Amino acid sequence: ASMIAPIAAQATDINLEDMNSYSNSSKSAGFTNNYLNVQPGDWAHQSIKDLVKSRGCDINVSDKSLTRFEAAAIVNSCLGDVAEVSNIERTLIDEFSSELALLRGRVDGIEARMNEFEAGSFSDTTTLDGKAVFLLGAVDNVNIFDKAASGTKAAVVHSEAVSSEYVYQLNLNTSFTGDDNLYVRLKTGSGGDNPNFGNKYSTYHNEHGSYKSNLAVDKIWYTTPIGDKVTATIGPKIENYYMLAASPSIYKPKALKAFRFGGHGAAFGASTSVGAGLKYVGDNGFASSITLNSKTGAGTGGILTDEDMSKINTMFAYTADNYHVSATYTTQNKNFTSGAYYHTAGAKAHSGDTDGWALRAWWRPEEQGTAVPSISVGFDTVSYSGATTFQNGEGYTVAFNWSDMFQADDTIGIALGQPIKGTDHKDGSTVDTDPFLWEIYYSFKPNDSIEITPAIFGSSDAKSTSNADDDIFGAVLATTFKF
Repeated sequence: ASMIAPIAAQATDINLEDMNSYSNSSKSAGFTNNYLNVQPGDWAHQSIKDLVKSRGCDINVSDKSLTRFEAAAIVNSCLGDVAEVSNIERTLIDEFSSELALLRGRVDGIEARMNEFEAGSFSDTTTLDGKAVFLLGAVDNVNIFDKAASGTKAAVVHSEAVSSEYVYQLNLNTSFTGDDNLYVRLKTGSGGDNPNFGNKYSTYHNEHGSYKSNLAVDKIWYTTPIGDKVTATIGPKIENYYMLAASPSIYKPKALKAFRFGGHGAAFGASTSVGAGLKYVGDNGFASSITLNSKTGAGTGGILTDEDMSKINTMFAYTADNYHVSATYTTQNKNFTSGAYYHTAGAKAHSGDTDGWALRAWWRPEEQGTAVPSISVGFDTVSYSGATTFQNGEGYTVAFNWSDMFQADDTIGIALGQPIKGTDHKDGSTVDTDPFLWEIYYSFKPNDSIEITPAIFGSSDAKSTSNADDDIFGAVLATTFKF
């Protein structure tokens, strides 16, 4: 039996211009969640080109970006009548499973209707996918982060105690023209004050959040193309990194959020807020973007006022099939509160403004399943004006991923680095510390919908002070159910 039920149109009949349409998935490789396009630098783009060549499909795949629906149509046409598929082809099927389901007239087992294509457009369509994550873990010496401030009662913290947490997430995507996308993320979980999963930066898990079992709109934004190469995004709840021109890192953190984007620090630190951005992606690999986020834009403080806590990022990037380099400049006003995920204690200024650079690069081998890993590196440098503590700071990250090593779709990850530490204290003092952070994990799938990831992680000089006994070691088991 064939692996994919073919649609009526065969490979020779595909009109990619007429299928420049809807995409719904947040499952794309890397961090970008680029719902409209599969960029030339993405692994999926190159894999689709290889698929067309190896299967002899009569389709011309250019070096331009593809919508996820175009990509799914190519996969469907090339593999619709085959009896067996390779590991890479299976990965493509899994990657575009939601779009392939639409082509077959259903969405993840929920019956749906899809109207016929007409002259380059098709009807409004909303799709739903999601995940549930179970976390189980413990951290040695986690109590160093829970010492009470003077005059308050200290929380009881049992070092090495095992605790659990859950996350439940729903992604809704709607297209109105076939080219645009309205994204809404509903999310809840048991996260809150659990130090095993919630201390920035040393134990903050990639899935953790302050949800406290309240289901709410966690993200919402609208994206639409402006011409062939420019995309505009605007939303009341969005983070800057969803609007970047290119993925600054291809490392997949499975334990610590600190290792996202080559270091979740100076420029890419998360802070959900009112945001807008413009992104240009050229045909030659060059791309640029400018993004604005406002913490007071949802209230009376207003957007880009004197009182606004705002952040502007400007990225310049070049992405080829197997490598990427970029530089992102960030300027943050009124103590915009992002970046704590990769700052040691005291290194993030709590007054004044911040300026910084995030330099990123990554490289990946042409073949998966070999001893050669993908490599992602990052270096951050920041300066604080008007700060009462440190005047500058810097940090770095080096991360490695090995894929398909022992079975299809498994991943080994190793990341290490120095979180941003403060330098040049305003009062002239210095602190002789060398903060260091690391994680190691192995991720595998017992089936297409479940992923299991055991991981260990740790840090030294965790509070970036001269205090002794502030090293951390932890272990966590994450089980993710995708639907």
